[in-house]
Amino acid sequence: MTTEYVREDADPPLDYPPYRSTALRHPKEPLVYLPHTVTEITGPQLGPARVRGELDSDLTRQHEGEPIGERMTVTGRVLDTEGRPLRGTLVEIWQANSAGRYRHRSDRWPAPLDPNFSGAGRAVTDDDGRYSFTTIKPGPYPWGNHHNAWRPAHIHFSLMGQAFAQRLVTQMYFPGDPLFPFDPIFNSVRDPKARERMIAAFTMDGTQPNWATGYEFDICLRGPEATPFEEAH
Repeated sequence: MTTEYVREDADPPLDYPPYRSTALRHPKEPLVYLPHTVTEITGPQLGPARVRGELDSDLTRQHEGEPIGERMTVTGRVLDTEGRPLRGTLVEIWQANSAGRYRHRSDRWPAPLDPNFSGAGRAVTDDDGRYSFTTIKPGPYPWGNHHNAWRPAHIHFSLMGQAFAQRLVTQMYFPGDPLFPFDPIFNSVRDPKARERMIAAFTMDGTQPNWATGYEFDICLRGPEATPFEEAH
């Protein structure tokens, strides 16, 4: 007999008043169960085309010139409930540039765009469940949620499992960020220990001399050590 593990206060609630836009986005009626069909349980069948080459995982070499900012590597393992590696998992990231601005038409705050940085990458985990990205450390940015609201520096992660219904999204933060106490998105994860699992660890072993600083960020999909994710509903 198996018992499903239920996380208490690990994932953010659907309606979290300090994060103002959840008032418009959370369900206001009872959820309706929709059984999975063949489409949900057998896709995505993307094969080798999921990653076009090493430039997909190296965000610093996707343009003619080099982007501005602190070059860094982010590596980690994707693990299941028992801590076993999950191979062949599609990991996608997107982020702001070093000035804290996204290359997106809706991002209009007066920070410079970097012509050599698009801010998106993808990788597939190897047999040990490991992924690796080379990128630029993102900057914080204002976001209008409340007076003088600033988001801590972060990188968005999306993980695609063996079916479309298994897509999970989270955010990775950096150690020691002074904006943590003021950010309602970070603090919507109510368990302090769970919040720590969203913070990458600086690693001197992963830091490359004269090239890039290194960070480790393991992602556990289920169980007591699971990484908090945005609600799936």
